[in-house]
Amino acid sequence: MAAERGGCALEAVPLPPEVRESLAELELELSEGDITQKGYEKKRAKLLARYIPLIQGVDPSLQAENRVPGSSQAAPAVSKQQKSRSTNSRDERFRSDVHTEAVQAALAKYKERKMPMPSKRRSVLVHSSVETYTPPENHSAPPDVTTGLVEYLHHERPQVASVRGVPRGYSSSILETADGVPVNSRVSSKIQQLLNTLKRPKRPPLKEFFVDDFEELLEVQQPDPNQPKPEGNEVNVLKGEPLGVVTNWPPSLLAALQRWGTTQAKAPCLTALDTTGKAIYTLTYGKLWSRSLKLAYTLLNKLTTKNEPLLKPGDRVALVFPNSDPVMFMVAFYGCLLAELIPVPIEVPLTRKDAGSQQIGFLLGSCGVTLALTTDACQKGLPKAQTGEVVTFKGWPRLIWFVIDGKHLAKPAKDWHPQVRDASTETAYIEYKTSKEGSTVGITVSHASMLAHCHALTQACGYSEAETLTNVLDFKREAGLWHGVLTSVMNRMHVISIPYALMKVNPLSWIQKVCLYKARVAVVKSRDMHWSLLAQRDQRDVSLSSLRMLIVADGANPWSISSCDAFLNVFQSRGLRPEVICPCASSSEALTVAIRRPSELGGPPPGKAVLSMNCLSFGVIRVDTEEKLSVLTVQDVGQIMPGASMCVVKVDGTPYLCKADEVGEICVNSGATGTAYFGLLGITKNVFEAIPVTAAGMPVSDQPFTRTGLLGFVGPDYLVFVVGKLDGLMTVSGRRHNADDVVATALAVEPMKFVYRGR
Repeated sequence: MAAERGGCALEAVPLPPEVRESLAELELELSEGDITQKGYEKKRAKLLARYIPLIQGVDPSLQAENRVPGSSQAAPAVSKQQKSRSTNSRDERFRSDVHTEAVQAALAKYKERKMPMPSKRRSVLVHSSVETYTPPENHSAPPDVTTGLVEYLHHERPQVASVRGVPRGYSSSILETADGVPVNSRVSSKIQQLLNTLKRPKRPPLKEFFVDDFEELLEVQQPDPNQPKPEGNEVNVLKGEPLGVVTNWPPSLLAALQRWGTTQAKAPCLTALDTTGKAIYTLTYGKLWSRSLKLAYTLLNKLTTKNEPLLKPGDRVALVFPNSDPVMFMVAFYGCLLAELIPVPIEVPLTRKDAGSQQIGFLLGSCGVTLALTTDACQKGLPKAQTGEVVTFKGWPRLIWFVIDGKHLAKPAKDWHPQVRDASTETAYIEYKTSKEGSTVGITVSHASMLAHCHALTQACGYSEAETLTNVLDFKREAGLWHGVLTSVMNRMHVISIPYALMKVNPLSWIQKVCLYKARVAVVKSRDMHWSLLAQRDQRDVSLSSLRMLIVADGANPWSISSCDAFLNVFQSRGLRPEVICPCASSSEALTVAIRRPSELGGPPPGKAVLSMNCLSFGVIRVDTEEKLSVLTVQDVGQIMPGASMCVVKVDGTPYLCKADEVGEICVNSGATGTAYFGLLGITKNVFEAIPVTAAGMPVSDQPFTRTGLLGFVGPDYLVFVVGKLDGLMTVSGRRHNADDVVATALAVEPMKFVYRGR
């Protein structure tokens, strides 16, 4: 092969020492990256330019050791395929006899001196790849660089093929090759540097740079032998008071609405306020019933697509209403229930690419929502496309927007009547929940659960007909929905809805309405109590003596106790009684978990726990003193709901029951909880179908429990204490901390001075 002939020819031609030195330095620069491959080839070709004619003119027959110098025997025949591969050799017609004789003379001289024949390594000048060359059977494969260098150093005279020559005149020194073999050779310092470079191991793969650190991260933390450990007995399942039997109790929430809408048509149901605090509209039970009927009839009979009804029973419908319009939301909610549709209340999207609304859109898409109900005023405020229609928000399915103002609703036919069925296990509504990662899921609540929850709240709070309730919370979800839209209708209560925009302008507005309407119950959050403290100096002629329950919806948060204590200190002189403050604990999955009852309803005295935060970080309950800074003071959230069973299980792994002095996740078994995450069977089974077990591995019940996501324990008098949430749990070096504790610590330091409204 031509390339092979070129390589052997270079080995056969002796090069001057200075050329070898230059070639060695050039290759060292290439190996160290000081020169590019193109520059290397260019300089090397320049060094060997005068020797190339000699190399290219060598007869292959002269390279074999058994050939006699000067022999005129022809070279062996070369196959056509091998000839076609030759790109660098000259044609036989242009071969110079002078060149041939010169090479033959050099070979004869080597034999006379009994020098070893040149290595059969390929020339670096040959650019054809090894893959295209099939060596003869009596030839070995070309050696690698380090092997060739060692072979070169073993010879007394440097070989041409290695292109790493050692100039004459250099002192001999003992070297160690890449194979660890000591050799004597005359080498320059750069050659030795090249040897040392070749001896160094290759750079490891990128992932190996992180192996050591990764192993350290995965190293199991050794427990501190002095860390506190739970020592109490295993806590058994705690059962709440049984649900009482109420005479003439409606078989469903819709049955209650039908009763009050037809027998108490003029009774006030809901009063809406504007941003100045003025009452703009009062919805009666008669109006709620008639408008809901109109909406249900219109949705089922007047909305069509291609001569087919747009909706059928069981379809999901989005409710898009602002926090300032509770009246139209209530009509839409009950209208969907009467039409056997499933309402999905959501927030009003602000912009087309709002990040939060994208997750809401994902929920709507997974629920198969095609229709959104809203008001004329709300629709006008939504972003519009050039066609004038509401834009399709990023991540949302394509929706049909339907305005439910009176002029758009049709009067039901005389022979049309809704089917008011008893409460069943079918889904009544879907409540959205946003997790700490930002994802949004939909929690389904059945008609039976909705009715049982209203029953349990009525019994725990002692609700009665015609009571007035002031609601400061969002009426579309959680406690604002449960108390202000559902349980209130069950008991024919009058709700005063305080819009959030009014609270920002006048933080005392809810207290003023309690005083004005002589409200018996108020549902607030600790932030609302805190804001009112900042503004209470502006008005002193208010009285809270009418309140029998002040429900603190976020009473499970550790910082709520400071707001409750400060609020009581200020307003106790204005008629507020200490036993009126009733913190509660709830979650989207388990609905209301526990609530403190007033003493008139048979509730035990309020409880307070001062706990060591160091022990809490190990999941252990140890009572401490308030004088220390490293303590967490929490208040009880009352007793568990009527008709429910509760237990506390370990946070990680199998849900084993906790010990009495151990913090765990609160689990509830009740007919008044959510039923599933819509469309998510995997996490539904883990959360809504948990089976707590004893230390011996025996199930505590044949009924599944619902995980609440609340971390706490059961204290004296069967009072429930919550110290954090699973979503806010942070584990650092084997110790647990809760994000809520950071807020509680900040608020514990003179909240009136350091914590500002809305921060």
